[in-house]
Amino acid sequence: MSSTGSASSLNNASASGSQSSASPIISSATPADIAALVPLVNRAYRGEAGEQGWTNESHLLSGARTTAAGIEELLQNPGALILKYTGSDGTLLGCVYLQTQEERLYLGLLSVLPSHQNAGIGKQFLAAADDYARQHRCTHIHITVISARTELLTWYERHGYRRTGEIEPFHAGEKFGIQKQKLELAVLEKPIPA
Repeated sequence: MSSTGSASSLNNASASGSQSSASPIISSATPADIAALVPLVNRAYRGEAGEQGWTNESHLLSGARTTAAGIEELLQNPGALILKYTGSDGTLLGCVYLQTQEERLYLGLLSVLPSHQNAGIGKQFLAAADDYARQHRCTHIHITVISARTELLTWYERHGYRRTGEIEPFHAGEKFGIQKQKLELAVLEKPIPA
């Protein structure tokens, strides 16, 4: 099954329902979307003071969260897909990275434009990830979250994710930003029933 076909069926399952006829769309991102994805992700994670949403981590890291080369690398990873959420007016409002890894699905880079946070877009991405995991016969989804981000850990836990007890070191170097303090990543998993 192609990733584009998978995203189409995800769109029908997760972006419809209570939406009007001009519904937002969840679909697969392509290299043509990189120029729009980079500022979206950077605004969601490291937005300016007047635009900080609840997912902002600029108190922990400085610098860009991603670059065009970083997004391009993600799109080229085997088994990888970036889903994008486009508003009814065509504006890119969010994205999430998914990568199948044998029987697991890795979820990362969940980003929503700060002005649209708390509008249910993140929940729609989680539902789309669940559907994608089932379609690819994954038994669970795993994520890593900066352990100092207690509000984000709590949000994922409310959506069925559980801490595994595993802690990973934060990424070395400046690829994901410059650490303002020593950071670690908590590993969370969510089982996906067949």
